[in-house]
Amino acid sequence: MQDLIRCQEGVLATRVGYTGGDVPDATYRNHGTHAEGIEIVFDPNRTSYRRILEFFFQIHDTTTPNRQGNDRGLSYHSAIYYVDDDQRRVAENTIADVDASGLWPGKVVTELAPAGPFWEAEPEHQDYLKRRPNGYTCHFVRPNWVLPASATATENA
Repeated sequence: MQDLIRCQEGVLATRVGYTGGDVPDATYRNHGTHAEGIEIVFDPNRTSYRRILEFFFQIHDTTTPNRQGNDRGLSYHSAIYYVDDDQRRVAENTIADVDASGLWPGKVVTELAPAGPFWEAEPEHQDYLKRRPNGYTCHFVRPNWVLPASATATENA
């Protein structure tokens, strides 16, 4: 996912790590109930939080509990961690729009929770596909999963 997100207009920086779980100083070998996640720094003058979430839903199957492609387990559950009430509201509206669109193969199971500690993953996990262009990924742009414009999208822009 990091490789696809970093290329989006307005995204300034990304890093992968572990978040939303129970283990302090999480690592690849010991991350407890944390999800593997991406921290995204973006310029709100060049893109919106809504646009980032729309892209997230286009490249990430948010309808499969604890699974992404061939990867299975709690580490692969779908989650959005927000930093304030505005982001929470935008995420709730975006999820409602995804569910209402009927374009995805099922209902969204994405966890929505406040951001907590983020433990940066080891260097070999950063920029994985940049370093290994033919490496495994289960994330790709799905042309048929483009969220149509809606009233809440206008409000969230």
